[in-house]
Amino acid sequence: MRPRAWVLLLAGVFALLQLANVTGRDTPDTKNYLSYALSLRGDSKREAAAATIDYACAGKAAIAARNQRVHVVRFHRPDPTARVMAECRAAEWRTVQAGLRAGRTGGHTVPFMPERFMRIFEARPGYPALLVPFVSVFGVTWGLWTASVVITVAGGMLAFLVLRTLRASVPVALTGQALFYVLPCGATAMRPMTEGLLLTLTLAAVWGCALALDGRVRAGAWLVGGSLVALFTVKHSQALFLGACLAGAGAVLAVRRWRRGRYADCRGPMAVAVAGCCGVVGTLLAARVLHYPSESESLQDLLTAHFSRPDRARPWAEFLHLQGNFWVEWLRRQLWEPLFVSLLAAGAWGALRRRAFGAFLLAAAFTGILTQAGHPDINIWGGRLIVLVWLLPVLGVPLLLEPAVRGQVLLPSQDSGRAHSMR
Repeated sequence: MRPRAWVLLLAGVFALLQLANVTGRDTPDTKNYLSYALSLRGDSKREAAAATIDYACAGKAAIAARNQRVHVVRFHRPDPTARVMAECRAAEWRTVQAGLRAGRTGGHTVPFMPERFMRIFEARPGYPALLVPFVSVFGVTWGLWTASVVITVAGGMLAFLVLRTLRASVPVALTGQALFYVLPCGATAMRPMTEGLLLTLTLAAVWGCALALDGRVRAGAWLVGGSLVALFTVKHSQALFLGACLAGAGAVLAVRRWRRGRYADCRGPMAVAVAGCCGVVGTLLAARVLHYPSESESLQDLLTAHFSRPDRARPWAEFLHLQGNFWVEWLRRQLWEPLFVSLLAAGAWGALRRRAFGAFLLAAAFTGILTQAGHPDINIWGGRLIVLVWLLPVLGVPLLLEPAVRGQVLLPSQDSGRAHSMR
């Protein structure tokens, strides 16, 4: 089979497996993104609220039914779907009706939460805009599922393309695609939230870095810049973090090469550094012009449980205190179950086998640490805030395994020229 066929086969198998969970993947944030998308396609506030509430409550009822069927005491009781649906709809409509009566009819989102909290989601039009054609053609339930599959499949294909750009063999590149699907980044990307799109666009920027290092400087720089622009529409903090991290890595690589007299090799890293700097400056200016919520507003959101309590008088002091407590507890949990940190170490080892590219990959993965540091909440589901760190094992582990895989795929007497070109 040709490489393209293997890529499509992996993507198709992954998509088929996702049919096991069409509903029940949503989180509270999903309601905000879905109502935004329905508003963009022209639904009224009440129409968007009705469709969003039905979707969210159907997911909640499906989970309740699944849990009861395997509960050792309640498995023989009547199906709770109708009861959970009714209770969920009543509770959600009470909140929405109160908001609408208070005059909260502006913007694109339905008032599921306090107005200051909803302003954060109003500043993220990219993901809802992507959902519009899917929910319009397939309906809400299947539209969200299909959009998540497309985003996640695209992320896996980008992992394949990055590794092939690095001259990795086809089996190694397919391993990267498969790892993207089976590691937590795949499950997180399938959630109807922004994280899947953040992963895919970050991988697109990393591919741009690989292209720039491979001599295709202009294409790589444009891909990095375009990815940062798209990220701004999805979650502008990620555009800021990624732009700054790639700019730093590119500048360090360019300076090192310049000092060693490798002047011609400076173009790629410098192009990425310039694209990253433009992304940082553009993000800061655009966020100010568009009056996006500031970092202090995000801080108050964190410390007041989504503005359900009064603002904190000394937010930065409390934030730093919480920050220290969070990372101590996070590290304790990781040492208890060290699979995550072990894979990160293996990924870093593999990435640094390609030193220049490894610097960019480490920089991109580090944005996951920055995102988690901005929201030190240990109770957020599944480590989704730090999920970008998983890009390190997705691309680094295949690079670590590459010598062994290459030795099995190519016999020493065969294609020695091909083996040399992959290095």
